[in-house]
Amino acid sequence: MKVICIGRNYADHAKELNNPVPASPVFFLKPDTAVLKDNADFYLPDFSSEIHHELEVVVKISKAGKHISAQFASSYYEEIGLGIDFTARDLQQECKSKGLPWEIAKAFDGSAPIGLFLPKSNFPDLSNVRFELKINGETRQVGNTDDMIFNIDHIIAYISRFITLKTGDLIYTGTPSGVGPVKIGDNLQGFMEGEKLLDFTVK
Repeated sequence: MKVICIGRNYADHAKELNNPVPASPVFFLKPDTAVLKDNADFYLPDFSSEIHHELEVVVKISKAGKHISAQFASSYYEEIGLGIDFTARDLQQECKSKGLPWEIAKAFDGSAPIGLFLPKSNFPDLSNVRFELKINGETRQVGNTDDMIFNIDHIIAYISRFITLKTGDLIYTGTPSGVGPVKIGDNLQGFMEGEKLLDFTVK
């Protein structure tokens, strides 16, 4: 199982980090050791002083495929959920300033908490799904899949040109604006159309 993350897929988020809006999907990988399941506690790593939350809609691949056409991409997933793409922002900025890859800031252990999944059939329109992150009961991020620069089917088609997708692979589809730091004691809850799918604490 692999985790594929889409960067800069919401224009407002790209702008808040002073990044250009991409002309095609930008993606990077996290190892399976990044996945944090079952609402397990997330422990702040000692190598960063600026861990940021990024709430994202996550797609679970249901069958293997490569060179998938966008018109058939919807048959390669049956469920969507929510996850957090934790980012060591200080390490990321340092790497960017040196022109280096920044997996060190994205792929560390536990950096991809994942919540419950729901059948995509629950949603009449996957291009209009609202999701929200609350920290200690306060709303921090609100997004809608309608604001994606590249929709889910486009993302699947693009990734599969380069990487074979396999059953169980997770695609984090990008975060809306409102990212920010977390601290010890924070409780993070993720909601999709009002249903809580994610609920864990920072230690």
